[in-house]
Amino acid sequence: MKITVLMGSPREVNTNAMVEAFKGGAEEAGHEVTVLNVGKMKIAGCLACEYCHTKGDGECIQKDDMIKIYPELEECEALVFASPIYYFTMTAQIQAAIQRIYAIDHPPVATKAALMLSSMSPDVYDGAIGEYNGILDYMDLEDRGVIAVCDPDNGTEETLDKCRELGRNI
Repeated sequence: MKITVLMGSPREVNTNAMVEAFKGGAEEAGHEVTVLNVGKMKIAGCLACEYCHTKGDGECIQKDDMIKIYPELEECEALVFASPIYYFTMTAQIQAAIQRIYAIDHPPVATKAALMLSSMSPDVYDGAIGEYNGILDYMDLEDRGVIAVCDPDNGTEETLDKCRELGRNI
């Protein structure tokens, strides 16, 4: 299975460790994994200009790093969102990438999705999980799991084992 991971962290610490563990588990199971670190890309927010659905035929008018992501979205069979929690939701960087998926409406062959969240505080996941559930519904994707961990559990072997297991079983 071809899996695309949108990683929304601008830092390479807790969320990155979770993604690497997920990737390792998925590759052990024979899956092909592409990690796109949207946290470090230059992706502007959607302009709501409708170019993509009128003149653009699914192509966004903006020429930024999102053009590197669209081909992966076109081919992936599973889509994984990974983000630290910033002010009760996923980072602005991953939010911009998610909203720009609008240009293609939804990944055409994807059937599954998963969510991995890290934070420094407990009880801050509801906004991100609610958004994720909305994405599942809109894109008609099967939820394969949500992992939400709080410091000091972010980098523990138990957490990383859960991420590897999610990768193996997606």
